[in-house]
Amino acid sequence: MNAKNKLYIMERFENFGTLEDKDVYRHCDDGEYTIEHIMPQHLTPAWAKSLGGEYERIYHTWLHRMANLTLSAYNSKYSNASFIEKRDMEHGFKDSGIRMNQWLASREKWDEEELEERNRLLKQRALEIWSYPNTAFHPAKKQMDTCTLDDDINPTGRKIARFAYKTLEQPVTNWQDMFERVVRMIHTEDKSVLSRLAYETDENVDLSVYVSHRKEDLRSVVEIDPGIYMERNTSTWTKLSILKRLFVLYHLDPEDLVFYLRDEEEQEETGNGTIKEIRKKFWTYALPILKEANAEEQLFVYCNPVQANWISTYFGIAGVQLCCVANQDTARVEVYIRMDREEENKRMFDSIAAHREAIEQTLGVPLTWDRREDKKSSKIYYEITGAGVGKEEDWPVAAKFMAKWAKRLYREIVVKYIKRN
Repeated sequence: MNAKNKLYIMERFENFGTLEDKDVYRHCDDGEYTIEHIMPQHLTPAWAKSLGGEYERIYHTWLHRMANLTLSAYNSKYSNASFIEKRDMEHGFKDSGIRMNQWLASREKWDEEELEERNRLLKQRALEIWSYPNTAFHPAKKQMDTCTLDDDINPTGRKIARFAYKTLEQPVTNWQDMFERVVRMIHTEDKSVLSRLAYETDENVDLSVYVSHRKEDLRSVVEIDPGIYMERNTSTWTKLSILKRLFVLYHLDPEDLVFYLRDEEEQEETGNGTIKEIRKKFWTYALPILKEANAEEQLFVYCNPVQANWISTYFGIAGVQLCCVANQDTARVEVYIRMDREEENKRMFDSIAAHREAIEQTLGVPLTWDRREDKKSSKIYYEITGAGVGKEEDWPVAAKFMAKWAKRLYREIVVKYIKRN
């Protein structure tokens, strides 16, 4: 969820129905309030014991749900302390001036029973805050697929129906229409960026070849502002690439730009059904192989077949996943790093990459080390071609590859260089 939306929800839970409200937005902007995980993101042996024999399931089910979250000005002091310590320490839940923590102060433990009870109370509270409207509107039975500018988008054969920029939705006729509208919107926020690209030619800025103050410099133009023109005769891939680079120059969050794709175009009919149906059938076949091969590591235990081209398993470190990716004719296993802050992702990636030679020597193959300078996340992966979801006869090869390399990347990267640190 967008960070601003998460903060809005927390603010409403704290302030709804009282005149003695707190300026949650200012406190968060100033770095004084943060969102606190009651059950911490990194489980200690003491926490595992307090949660009981099914602590892993409870952790994966409840960690980021609202029942396990609250506001605090003392997040760093809480750290991974036990619930009783968080409750009774100086500035703990019992000593907190935040209304959301009053109920926590009365609890004697924090396990699934308490999580379920708080979940029930928050549901009731939410129905008071956001009462259901009376309307004759009936939503479509199928929701459109969505993705953000931060995702690895494959626009081939896909049609866009609308987009949302900072929650403001607009219908569009095609990708070109979206591109022009988004560029105009961000240009309105800051006119210096495109002006600089249009008038101050810099051979080191590859975006300048798509922006000019002279029409004759471009093949086909769209006028963004008087005297500022952009090339429109580009592929959809290029348009998305231009937007990503513009968002960097404008210091914008690419997750704020959401695309809604027409479902009927994504269906991609084949002889055996839609691509979504084929993917789910593939994961139904592959998951038992993945689970059996990685039973000792307890990977993929809680995974179920999905319609997406990827599936991930967790191992107790928030923001880091081990993913298997199945495309038309490729299969990939990757360590995907996407924590809350970009600098944390790059720091972890660099700490692992420092051991690249030793890791590849042990594995016996070169990996792809994708730091992703223009994105928040980073990933390390190994991929084969010639086996994917495209041909059912290739499924055994793809599934066995994923099962083998999920275990190897887990042991050689996750265990040695992530869990131990």
